[in-house]
Amino acid sequence: MRVIIIGAGEVGSSIAASLADSHEVVVVDIDGERVDSLTYALDVLAIQGDGTSLSTLREAGVDEADMIIASTNNDETNLVACGTAKTVDDPFTIARVKAVDYLETWKETEQAFGVDFMVCTNLLTAEDIVRVVGLPSARDVDPFAGGAVQMAEFEVSPDSPVVDQTVREADRFDSLTFAAIIRNGDVEIPGGDTVIRAGDKAVVIGSPESVQGFAAEIAPSETPSGNEDLVIVGGSEIGYHTARLLEDRGLRPRLIERDPDRARELAEDLPNSVVMKHDATDAEFLAREHVDEADAVVAALESDEKNLLVSILAKQIGVSRTVAIVENTEYVDVFETVGVDVAVNPRNVTAEEITRFTRETTTENVSLIENDRAEVIEVEVDADSALVGRPIREAVADLPARFVIGAITRGQEYVVPRGDTVIEPGDHVVVFLDTEVLDEVTAKL
Repeated sequence: MRVIIIGAGEVGSSIAASLADSHEVVVVDIDGERVDSLTYALDVLAIQGDGTSLSTLREAGVDEADMIIASTNNDETNLVACGTAKTVDDPFTIARVKAVDYLETWKETEQAFGVDFMVCTNLLTAEDIVRVVGLPSARDVDPFAGGAVQMAEFEVSPDSPVVDQTVREADRFDSLTFAAIIRNGDVEIPGGDTVIRAGDKAVVIGSPESVQGFAAEIAPSETPSGNEDLVIVGGSEIGYHTARLLEDRGLRPRLIERDPDRARELAEDLPNSVVMKHDATDAEFLAREHVDEADAVVAALESDEKNLLVSILAKQIGVSRTVAIVENTEYVDVFETVGVDVAVNPRNVTAEEITRFTRETTTENVSLIENDRAEVIEVEVDADSALVGRPIREAVADLPARFVIGAITRGQEYVVPRGDTVIEPGDHVVVFLDTEVLDEVTAKL
């Protein structure tokens, strides 16, 4: 498949990296330095030019393109690029936007702007935040098999009850699979005797009930009660949509916004949220409003520096869990190193969603782990799959190492994968695997 990616920033580069091995990829960017950098870093054709220009698109081979992905940091540029491509031929077009208004307009006809599929960064980020705050100590949560399966990544704190337990001891749930242990940046496929250490990240796959149960085991003091006190700092678009989605779950979040006009607007649009007009860096105000008693504080201001300040302040006054939006990908590790529990990067969230969509011909769903070093994928297997018709212990012996079958769904039934389980055609299989063996494994699934 020939794919043209417009925009060689963090999102475009990430998508290009994930597609370069299996597709013919062309990347267009107006910045010559980005083009040069990508030329040396990836096996792609990189072109300097304006992605909204018909002549540039023709130079990139739009006449032969199967897919156009417009992923610059400007909504209007992305929409115009898709519309321009449609005047030449009929490639499948994907546009990245921030404004939810564009998404709502597109959904009215799903043909507006010449866009076949639209990805809204602000809404995706809010959805990611809501999934994470719903599980204690979770750093990442993704649904699979229509919600019948969950993948979650947990940070193991020094005081967690599972510290120094083996995986066999910690796994007390029938429909849960330990897919990986991430330790000091290394991804390990665990065995029953693998010992869980403080500071590890545990990736588990299972039914939502089992994942929730494991979350309670790993951090019993943070177990959700159903009436959590959640505080959102910042009435940005992401902050607003986070509050709205929490309201949809029956919660009543508190939202702090400094600007009086924006606070008034939010109060009108969020009937089940408590909107407070104040500066969230005022420690006396936070104490007076008992923010220290909150189950989680979400920093959703429009500045990485301010989000870091708010998160550190929240930790200092006693908030047990902080989630911060981090626009600069390079800052993610910094945030988590200084004590922010979860750093959510909108660009990573967007790149993952677009990558997931481009893989739909081979996989049903995709989640990227540890900066793309590993993946969780969902595949509907057919009669030709190497997994079908034999017990799992026999089938996996013919496949590359460094992958784990985490869950199976058969129609509406959840099937726990065990060594003697026989996978049938039509089953949905959720697999954790090292990115290095991705192509080899998926070719046989």
